[in-house]
Amino acid sequence: MRPDIQPGAKFPDYELPDHTGTRRQLSKLQGGDPMVLVLSRGHFCPKDRQQHRLLVEMEPEIEVAYTKIVTISTDNLLELNEFRSGVGAHWPFLGDPGRQIQRDLDIAEYTDPQHNPMIPYTFVLEPGLVIHSMYNGYWFWGRPSPADLRRDLREVTLKIRPDWDLGAPGLRQKWETGDKKEFWPYGKSLREVVSGITG
Repeated sequence: MRPDIQPGAKFPDYELPDHTGTRRQLSKLQGGDPMVLVLSRGHFCPKDRQQHRLLVEMEPEIEVAYTKIVTISTDNLLELNEFRSGVGAHWPFLGDPGRQIQRDLDIAEYTDPQHNPMIPYTFVLEPGLVIHSMYNGYWFWGRPSPADLRRDLREVTLKIRPDWDLGAPGLRQKWETGDKKEFWPYGKSLREVVSGITG
């Protein structure tokens, strides 16, 4: 992995085609919310399929918590859709069969020349694609468990949501005087609110 890709740094704002063939930019997919970003070996990998099944189980929680998930894999469009459908996922899967990200981040899995995948990483990103945490999943236990993700996403949400604790000093007074910019969704534009609801 490139040495500058560390917690606190900004993850590159890649733009790739999704499972429908539409080009999507990571920052636009994220909006102003936390995001779980999975760099996947691909549809062929049983470890990746298992990780994604766990994320599918968490998907209802992630959705109601105004959080995004994105998967990037080296699969082509057909494989990308088979992977997404096969695990029952409903979030964007982006395809990078040209291995742009693998080269840019220096994460070629050289131990598998047959598939030439990326080393699988999972990132929890704060708004603005800021890296909160990163997990190297070459071995399965290196991948974040649901408990790891809940902890990380709780930390990120606490950091970015001023109305986390409605009992915090001064919040009630702000609400009662009509100063609602620190309350979700009042401090967001209509576009951000709709994006957060529709994903």
